[in-house]
Amino acid sequence: MHFTSFSRRATLVALAATLAIGISGSGRAADFPALNAPATGETHPGKFVWAELFTADPAAATKFYTGVFGWTSGTLNKDGVGYTVFSNGTHPVAGLRRRSLTAIGHSARWVHYIAVADINGTLALATKAGATIRAPARPFPDLGSQAIITDVDGSPVGLIQSTSGDSADTDPVAGDWNWVHLFVKQPATAAEFYRTVFNYETAPDSRPGKSAEWVLSNGPVNRGGISVIPDREDAKPGWLGVIRVADLDATLALVPGLGGEVMVAPHEAAFGSRFAVIADPTGGTVGLVQYLNNVNPVNHP
Repeated sequence: MHFTSFSRRATLVALAATLAIGISGSGRAADFPALNAPATGETHPGKFVWAELFTADPAAATKFYTGVFGWTSGTLNKDGVGYTVFSNGTHPVAGLRRRSLTAIGHSARWVHYIAVADINGTLALATKAGATIRAPARPFPDLGSQAIITDVDGSPVGLIQSTSGDSADTDPVAGDWNWVHLFVKQPATAAEFYRTVFNYETAPDSRPGKSAEWVLSNGPVNRGGISVIPDREDAKPGWLGVIRVADLDATLALVPGLGGEVMVAPHEAAFGSRFAVIADPTGGTVGLVQYLNNVNPVNHP
């Protein structure tokens, strides 16, 4: 299986979140740099290239993610609207945007963004397939266009059409996003939606006992997975982003002291890994994975 990192040059992608999910903001587009400088000339439609946390408490979330993962943070301000960029070492990995608690009525949420070649065409396909456009395509100088939809199960997902190409598929290091997984009631139905809208190749997971799960891929590169949502009253459909860590136990030990919670205890998982799920103090949820041999399985059948 080929796990791919999020775009390493995805700098400041999502201040377009002035348009997103319970947020109001300035009507003027900010002047953001290109996703890739210099431009790569590469296109990888279907690749998850950015992630963004929408939260009512940016300060608490920033303290948590910088403390747990060692990310650094920088804040931009445009017309009085703040936006935080998290970096893992020298490259940006995620953004954070304040959302109104009264507007949303529920906890924080991560939104993951998929690269597309034709954002308007993709939005048309999404609408026809039963999605709702939450934030219409909006152009940003040098950056490209960005939009947000909710899929047929109500899970938000973003779209980005970059004007500077997409970054190469590379092996994620500790602190990078390693994988994304969608939890729904009917994985086959969700897989068909993402095949139709994003042109993924879809197939049941070939591992023993995993035939009820689905894999989204572009050729030999697996982009994400789909599983049945856990049978719990509080479980809701949605995407879970997974961050690679060097030492799972050491990372989890930091979580309570920074106001977070371990939602799923560490356990052995696929491809020689250990896995856990945590929630930040504002309600944002992420998975953690550690490869026991410290080698990411770049090409696993």
